[in-house]
Amino acid sequence: MSSKMVIRQPEPVMDARESDEWGSGICDCCQDVPECCLAFWCLPCFACKTTKKYGQCLCLPLLDMFGFIPPVTMSMRVSMRQRYGIKDTMCRDCVFATFCASCSWCQMSREMRRRDLQVVLVSAKNT
Repeated sequence: MSSKMVIRQPEPVMDARESDEWGSGICDCCQDVPECCLAFWCLPCFACKTTKKYGQCLCLPLLDMFGFIPPVTMSMRVSMRQRYGIKDTMCRDCVFATFCASCSWCQMSREMRRRDLQVVLVSAKNT
């Protein structure tokens, strides 16, 4: 008689931080002064670094140099709002991306850091 062994993998446990608002305002750069300074003095480097952490192509923000409304900055804001369920408008995204790009990138970086969910395995056994 044969016996059947069933092995079940533990499910990931996530601490959800749900909110439909941005975690910080567009001008809350004082929350992280070094990050704000990097964004102000070297926006392309900061935007590329933030885009990479978000899981997109590292050099994607460099395409913003070719248009009046920075398409990548605006797209990242819209994508982040959709991913995290933040209520805002595309009109505001367009205004922030066009006239306050460094503040916009800082806000997105703070939001990613605030909503960073670590996956913790519970009851995992090494067999």
